Amino acid sequence: MINVGIFGATGRIGKFLIESLGEDLEANLSCIYVRNELQYSVPESVLVTNDIKVFLESSDLIIDFSSPEATQILLDTAIDKCHRPIVIGTTGLNKMQNDLMIAASLKMPILYATNMSRGIVVLNKLSQIVSNALKESDIEIVEIHHRNKKDSPSGTALSLAKTCALARNLDIDKVRVSGRDGIIGKRSKDEIAVMSLRGGDVVGRHTVGFYLDGEYIELTHNATSRMTFAKGAINVGKWLVKQENGLYSIEDALTI
Repeated sequence: MINVGIFGATGRIGKFLIESLGEDLEANLSCIYVRNELQYSVPESVLVTNDIKVFLESSDLIIDFSSPEATQILLDTAIDKCHRPIVIGTTGLNKMQNDLMIAASLKMPILYATNMSRGIVVLNKLSQIVSNALKESDIEIVEIHHRNKKDSPSGTALSLAKTCALARNLDIDKVRVSGRDGIIGKRSKDEIAVMSLRGGDVVGRHTVGFYLDGEYIELTHNATSRMTFAKGAINVGKWLVKQENGLYSIEDALTI
């Protein structure tokens, strides 16, 4: 049985992780890290602590859905105090935090994914194929999330854009457009647009469109429950605990 520690248990995915682990036959919830106070009850066997070192030592696997700042603290402590396999689903990481994750992966296995859904893995693969096959198409990516999402564009949309750019040997940082307003001139040949909508309680919708003269293809993934992300994180975590040190993607864990 794999003892799992949840970092970011008070977030939107936290409760679903707790519920999923309660039903899992290969992994169980051993520890929860909270900075202040947990607002709901958990089994008495679960350790609730605000000491990150104790949290790490009490877990075989860490699943992190927190904030960029909290993930940074987790990685710093793990590097310095206690090496553990970590699944990271936190989005909005900056370059320094991404570099820290790479450094930490030299000492422990880490899987980072902006979306833990198998469907998104398939969408990413299909986007790569179409982007390469229809090189003359204009690529526009639109993502919709709930009103409380703090980062924009979503990490998943940025990952999809990067996949499309790589399929065409383009540098996404040079071709990405994330807003249009006013008299901006015609669309450039290589630009890849990533647009964000926010509203209501939308869990997540990502559409990758390939637009040609006379026809177009739109590939859409809809997430209807955050339970999808929780179960996905647990499943890739079971795979991660068997791996050597290194930085892994969800594509490494899932065969599509």
